[in-house]
Amino acid sequence: MAVKIKLKRLGKIRAPHYRIVVADSRTRRDGRAIEEIGLYHPVQNPSRIEVNSERAQYWLSVGAQPTEPVMAILKLTGDWQAHKGLPAPAPLLVAEPKDKRAAFEAFTKSLEGDESKGEAITQKAKKADKKADAAEAAPTESTEA
Repeated sequence: MAVKIKLKRLGKIRAPHYRIVVADSRTRRDGRAIEEIGLYHPVQNPSRIEVNSERAQYWLSVGAQPTEPVMAILKLTGDWQAHKGLPAPAPLLVAEPKDKRAAFEAFTKSLEGDESKGEAITQKAKKADKKADAAEAAPTESTEA
C-alpha cells in the first residue's frame, strides 16, 4: 500500500482551506485519511500554515510520498530540508495584526486639511439663475418694420 501526504479540501466554494493528511494513495482527495498532520489556509492574508513537524518527519521517514503542493508547504516550514539533511530555510514571517482604528484616524486626519469635506465639486445652479440665463440667451424681438 502506497501512502501519500496530500491536501484534503474543506470550506466553501470561494473560501477553501485544507488539511494536510496522510492517506492511502488510492483514496479520493477528500476521502478517508489515516492521520491529519497540519492545516493550510491560503485565503487568509498571510496564508496560515501549521504542520506537526514530528508527525511529518515520521511519515516521511517511513516512506510516505508528499504531493507537489504539500512538498512546497513542507519546504516552507523546513520539514523537507530536515528530512533530507539540508540547511533549514529562513523562518516564516508572521504578519502583525493591523490596527484598523489607527488607520481610520490617520485617514480622517489627512482629510481635515482638504477643502472638499465630501461635498459635491460643482455647485448646483439655482432655479432663479437658470431663468435669468435663459432670458439673456433668448433673442429679443425687434419691432423693425
